[in-house]
Amino acid sequence: MTTKRPTLADVATLAGVSTAAVSYVLNDGPRPVSDALRAKVLAAADELRYRPDRNARALRRPRKWRQLGLLVPDLTLPLYAALAGRLEIEARARDHLTMIGNTGYDPDRELEFTAAFTDVGIDGLIVVGAVNTPEIGKVCRRARVPVAWVHNRRGTVDTPTPLVRADHVAAGRLATTHLTEVHGCRDIVFVGGFTATDVEYGDRETVAERYEGFASIIEGGTVIRTDLTPEGAYLAVGAHLRAGHRPQALVVGTNGQAAAATRAVTDAGLRVPADLRIVGFDGGVAHQFGQITLTSVMQPIDVIAARAIGDVLDPADPDPAMWVPMPVTLHRGESCGCPPGADPPRHPSSR
Repeated sequence: MTTKRPTLADVATLAGVSTAAVSYVLNDGPRPVSDALRAKVLAAADELRYRPDRNARALRRPRKWRQLGLLVPDLTLPLYAALAGRLEIEARARDHLTMIGNTGYDPDRELEFTAAFTDVGIDGLIVVGAVNTPEIGKVCRRARVPVAWVHNRRGTVDTPTPLVRADHVAAGRLATTHLTEVHGCRDIVFVGGFTATDVEYGDRETVAERYEGFASIIEGGTVIRTDLTPEGAYLAVGAHLRAGHRPQALVVGTNGQAAAATRAVTDAGLRVPADLRIVGFDGGVAHQFGQITLTSVMQPIDVIAARAIGDVLDPADPDPAMWVPMPVTLHRGESCGCPPGADPPRHPSSR
């Protein structure tokens, strides 16, 4: 049996005062009350375990803060943590609070968060790395909630909507070109998974684009296929090396697998970068203070976040320039063989 939620009138009855007096105490005004009356009301509220109806309260008063929903696949990964942090800063600057749903690349969880966020009245939804794009689009369209799609998305939307993202094909090409032109590598192996068979829960679309950039430089190059987990990279790279293969370099398709691939190389008795060079993507501050710093292709986090916030708060007919992927940059660490300090440590969302 459902227990009736105590009301403000119940508190007033128990305290023996008017509902107006209870409101003055619980809302700290607008009229002053005596200490004795305040103590009586608070004791009654505690006894009843009364909690204000915050939805009703929001309807009765003007709101300084409005709300945005944000769906991200995995906040433990540096890229998504940096994006979430920058999006929160941009939203707060425009008087919006951010509610975050950590989806784990699970399409059902994405839809569950979307429905819950629209039910509480968000003013816009930002979806990073969507895997249930069509259904999210339907829910938001019915609720008349604008959506910004960020980084990548699986599936299509009914109405043409820009995808706010970096140029991942160029990222794969930049990582590979650095190894070939600066370090003279020819035998370069790509580490990652980019098919439904390889990866169920993970950003295979981004990895596929990075591989496309890699393959434009290393035609017919070897791929060490993984499920995009750190464990998958460690096991796959280790097995490749134990089989007697000794490539000159690895391009590792995701940040989450770069450290695992590096560990697999050193556990095989090889030195990074003396025996095998490594380049990854989306490295964060954590990678700048390990035993060896990671050479990494970086996305323009600040620009991506600002554009995504603009898409949901200032929706308009998309400008053709908004369909163009954003340029990426290479930050050189020691893992590729560049000298220490070639590029200063830099957080991907710093200005």
